[in-house]
Amino acid sequence: NVSSIWDSYLSTTASDWSISNVLDTTIVAGNTNPKNCKAVTGRVEVCNSKYGNNGWLGIASIWANGEHITQGTVKMNDTYFGTVKYNTSAWRNLVMCQEVGHTLGLDHQDENFSNANLGTCMDYTNDPSTNQHPNTHDYDMLETIYAHLDISTTIRQSAANSKAEIDHNDRSTWGKAIRTASDGKPSLFLREFPKGEKIFTFVIWAEE
Repeated sequence: NVSSIWDSYLSTTASDWSISNVLDTTIVAGNTNPKNCKAVTGRVEVCNSKYGNNGWLGIASIWANGEHITQGTVKMNDTYFGTVKYNTSAWRNLVMCQEVGHTLGLDHQDENFSNANLGTCMDYTNDPSTNQHPNTHDYDMLETIYAHLDISTTIRQSAANSKAEIDHNDRSTWGKAIRTASDGKPSLFLREFPKGEKIFTFVIWAEE
């Protein structure tokens, strides 16, 4: 669900995460309107649009049930990516890589913007030049996450299994802020629903 300007960045991200020994990502045709970017069970919907001056540069939401991620969405906010500060390959690579990484189950490695870069897109930074791709720690974490074996799968399940919805332009639907980054802004939200379903929302805020 991305426009042509984002195609190469999504391709780079897919290739980067597919280096992992435990998963491969495949880019397929989108299944949602980019403006709404609604989740579809068994998939990650990646979208871009001018979502407005709502504060976030990139956002990812992950639906989980028990130990399994069931669906996810990633949004790139072109309202900010159209500005001089963020309209660079480095920022586009970092945000795309990081938000897709969240939908695979990964957390941030560091949320202090002033710390030295760790050489991974899963690191908060004011200078994305060396934080555009995953690093060895990311791949090690994926091996840990996907080491368990069971008979359950969420891949290519039918859509509309989940009744839990979220509106990224309405923060009241994100649930409770459960973690704050070094800049004082909340970086992770959790909303819980009946029957054990949860939505985790990771946010990269733009400097306005």
